[in-house]
Amino acid sequence: MTLEGELVATGLEFPEGPVVMPDGSFLVVEIAGGRLTRILPDGELQTVAELGAGPNGAAIGPDGHCYVCNNGGFTWQNEKGFTRPTGVPEDYVGGSIQRVNLETGEVEVLYTQCDGVPLHGPNDIVFDNKGGFWFTDWGKKFESHMMHGALYYARTDGSLIRCAAAHLLTANGVSLSPDESIVYVAETETSRLWRYPIIGEGEVGKEPWPNTNGGQLVHGLSGFQRFDSMAVEENGNICVATLVTGGISVFSPEGEFLEFHKAPESFCTNICFGGEDMQTAYITLSGYGQLLAVRWPRPGLRLPHQSSS
Repeated sequence: MTLEGELVATGLEFPEGPVVMPDGSFLVVEIAGGRLTRILPDGELQTVAELGAGPNGAAIGPDGHCYVCNNGGFTWQNEKGFTRPTGVPEDYVGGSIQRVNLETGEVEVLYTQCDGVPLHGPNDIVFDNKGGFWFTDWGKKFESHMMHGALYYARTDGSLIRCAAAHLLTANGVSLSPDESIVYVAETETSRLWRYPIIGEGEVGKEPWPNTNGGQLVHGLSGFQRFDSMAVEENGNICVATLVTGGISVFSPEGEFLEFHKAPESFCTNICFGGEDMQTAYITLSGYGQLLAVRWPRPGLRLPHQSSS
């Protein structure tokens, strides 16, 4: 299947983290631009906040503010209008979780470390119905070495941040099952999708050694493919943005590979759902700086604090 639809916006600087807003607009982070951007229904772009470094994922919290995973920044290369990240900038000092007041544009840094360990490259974020949020830390890749990734849980008031699972290899997308009993994590470089049963606030059940990250393997794609962000359908299917091949891979909760929706470029990075029936998929095509809207075959799961539009 091929993703065919309408371009909602163009001219973005490596967009990710799309958020559907109730007034018909959208929010995206522009990683290469270092900002949070609102896309109006007519395609006009408005800067909400200058975030600096590398804003990578976004979600609306119970207070109406936008929470952003900031990866600390990349270096970039642009070839004939196609942009891609290439490395770590000289001014890299670590990653953070930022909170943006959408009315004023005020930016607050909420977390930069957990139990004394710095956040290396926060990537993706999802809220639960209790008002807390899960987020991934991709780690950071240098020329000679790589920092491990992890799965975290945190509260919005700054009172709790907890490492739920460590030793993940480039942890990227994160989502919850419809009943919030499972948290899913996608690894970029391994193209593996993991699941963890949630047993407490920021606590997950783990598989024993020799499993190093404690997750239960849902699926791992063959060949050279890379996973990015994800979204869950109302029926529990997991839709994972897939790089290199470029598209959306869909898996059942039991781990069956159901279908692939091919994108027009290799950096198909994020998917979210919206519309009155939740059957419009909004997909970031980051290399060429676009947000694409397509009709999806099944309804997506409505996220906490999300209104229809």
